[in-house]
Formats: sequence, structure tokens, C-alpha cells
Amino acid sequence: MKGTPIEIWFQDEARVGQKNTITRRWARRGTRPSAPKDQRTKSAYIFGAICPELGKGAALVLPFCNTDTMSLHLAEISLAIAPGAHAVVLMDQAGWHMTDKLDVPSNISIVTLPAKCPELNPVENIWQFMRDNWLSNRVFTSYENIIDLCCEAWNKLVDQPWRIMTIGRRKWARRF
Repeated sequence: MKGTPIEIWFQDEARVGQKNTITRRWARRGTRPSAPKDQRTKSAYIFGAICPELGKGAALVLPFCNTDTMSLHLAEISLAIAPGAHAVVLMDQAGWHMTDKLDVPSNISIVTLPAKCPELNPVENIWQFMRDNWLSNRVFTSYENIIDLCCEAWNKLVDQPWRIMTIGRRKWARRF
């Protein structure tokens, strides 16, 4: 509808689990710091979305990726959209994003990004930042611990809207 404010959001999912990422660490020259590594296999998925222009984010931590969990995430994004605004949510072409069974709220339109182009989605950079700073080089003690630390990391991110803006802005996606 003409005159309706438009918000541009980006969405993606990330698996976080006990087989965790080991990242680079600073250390004194001549030393080799140890980093914990776990071989257990419990994991969860962060469904995350950001609106870089406004520095907003919406996420859920869920046990798996499918149409039902994606519908829950779209409902969460819908709650974060300004009243009276409409969101264009850009996302990859995962099967659970493309199905007709997906429940899309009325204040959201989905636009899929080209296949095999993760560099177009700034949420990929958000995942890298979160892993590098808050989620890597650790051993998760349980599934509940994974969920708690993922929620804690996401909440740290949304408490820093300037970080969402800095990491997430794409010149080609900015409104004029």
C-alpha cells in the first residue's frame, strides 16, 4: 500500500553445538594456547534476522530447521516490525523457506537471494562475529547450556544496535 513504511530485513539460521568452532587466539610469542574441543553431537539452531538500517534483530533458538520452526521465526520477526510498517525479508533458498506450507504473516514479504551467494546475506557475518566473540573456544556442558549461551549471545548483539548496523548494512540494500 502506498505510504506504508518498508523495513528491509535479512534472515538466516546457524547451527551451534558441542562440536564447536575453534578460532584464533592471541598469545605471547613462543606459546601455543590450548583450546577446548568436544566430540559430543548435541546442537541447536539460532534462527536470526536483522534490520540493519534500524539496528533491530529478532531470533529464536530452536532444536531443528523445518517449515514449522521457520513459521515460528517469521512470527517473531513480525512482532519486531514497527506498527504500520511492512517488512521485506531477504533469505536464502533453503527448502523450509520456499514451501507453500510456510505461514507468512501479513506484514512480511519474502524475497529469496540467489543460490550459492551467502556473501549477499549479512546475517552470515553476524554468525561469524558471534562465533568469534561469544560462542567459540568453549565446551557446552549440555543442550540447555547451548540454548542458554546462544540466547545470551543474541541478546548481547541486539543490545548493541550500532553493531547490527555496522556488520549488517549493504549499500545495495539501503533505502534512499
